[in-house]
Amino acid sequence: MKVKLIAHTYDPEKIVGISAYTSISEKGPIAKMEEYDNEKGKKIIKNLVSYGHHSVIEHATFTFGVEGISRTCTHQLVRHRIASYTQQSQRYVKFTDLDYVTPPTIQRHEEAKKIFHETMKKTAEAYQKLIDIGIPPEDARFVFSNAAKSNIVITMNARELLHIFRLRCCLRAQWEIRELANRMLLEVKKIAPTIFENAGPNCVQLGYCPEGKFSCGKIQKITETYKNLKGDSDEIKKLIALGED
Repeated sequence: MKVKLIAHTYDPEKIVGISAYTSISEKGPIAKMEEYDNEKGKKIIKNLVSYGHHSVIEHATFTFGVEGISRTCTHQLVRHRIASYTQQSQRYVKFTDLDYVTPPTIQRHEEAKKIFHETMKKTAEAYQKLIDIGIPPEDARFVFSNAAKSNIVITMNARELLHIFRLRCCLRAQWEIRELANRMLLEVKKIAPTIFENAGPNCVQLGYCPEGKFSCGKIQKITETYKNLKGDSDEIKKLIALGED
């Protein structure tokens, strides 16, 4: 899986700060742009996010390029409707080499891995045979499994990202979309550290676990890990490891 922030609102925290000031100041946003104080802006952003007043952070948007995730993952992802998605088409792309994602539980189990890879091989062969006898790719693709790799461009605003992080960084989330959410979080941490200072799963953002009896019981360790994130790419190993303890 590859995740990269390929575009974002120019100076997103300044835009959010200006938007916040606009609602509480006699001066308009244009005047505030000329006299904006970054340190004061950071303080007001921290307060607003902590109070749950998230409407102003909708003005900051982020676009991610994502490669090599499964269709299982993208099917979960697009359920988050306040976003824009453009995904690699299985209708217009003819796949000469069908790549796929292997779940870790299968990768660690020799018999399961053999069954899985043999099935994927047969799927690829069936697809090619259908193409060879004249079946169009849009119909031949019906043999594909949810393991098939895909590429997607995602654009979301900061408010929706906080929502996704709350749900998808949680250890109860499916492993692949949890890794995707964590990689996205590390990317935006570098660009908008104040907005995403306390971003993470529900237990990090809320201060408690709302999962009840389904709680993982690791709230202290999880909170400490997410509070200390800097946005470095190698930190993904720490986040993945939380689900393997």
